[in-house]
Amino acid sequence: MVVTGAAQGIGKATSELVVALGGNVVALDLNGTALREALAPLPSDRVMAVTGSVVDADLATRTVSDAVSRFGAVHGLVNNAGITRPAMIEKMSAAQWQDVIDVHLTGAFYWTQAVGRHMVQRVKAGDPSGGSIVNISSDAGRKGSIGQINYAAAKAGLLAMSMTAAREWGKHNIRANSLCFGVVETPMTEVVRGDKFRDGILAQIPLGRWAKPEEVVRTICFLLSDAASYVTGQHLGVNGGFHISL
Repeated sequence: MVVTGAAQGIGKATSELVVALGGNVVALDLNGTALREALAPLPSDRVMAVTGSVVDADLATRTVSDAVSRFGAVHGLVNNAGITRPAMIEKMSAAQWQDVIDVHLTGAFYWTQAVGRHMVQRVKAGDPSGGSIVNISSDAGRKGSIGQINYAAAKAGLLAMSMTAAREWGKHNIRANSLCFGVVETPMTEVVRGDKFRDGILAQIPLGRWAKPEEVVRTICFLLSDAASYVTGQHLGVNGGFHISL
């Protein structure tokens, strides 16, 4: 299982749960020190730490090759790595736009392509197990987000990426889905959970609270597992009811 952005928050919690459920994890993060600290409590024979940027296509290819050499195959990918560079539309710089698009969208494409190529080759070689790709999107990708046009656009793009991968690779038993989280208690959401925005956002969440990383990652592992063997091309909202639609 490859997990990007694994040093903290959702990525860290995902890695922990995958290992607890008996899987192996290839964990990637730009912050090597934080990544090693996050993985330290986990059994060393079940994890492989990779330090680097998701916006490195060669690293994605090398990592998949190394993972196959170590664990035999890659059956899952969680595109979780993310950053924010908030600004109102008229004030957003080209760099703020591009940084977020690169990490969330282009990076996810590189890792989807690298892992997907391996999965397709494995199936063509006679292994019918296929695989599962989970893209961590957001409600921002379905309803927009004031001050984050870059983030919202990237997260919307992930929805299309999931649907396209599902259509192209379904014949190989490779599934691709998106998870649209609301506000999860991670370092990246500290601003929106602060005094300025907290009450207004909580008022829009029927469950009336933020999500905890350890509870939302259960849905990631559901989509990775055989329990979701007939689920592909879908966008599952895990948001306490923040975005309710038909």
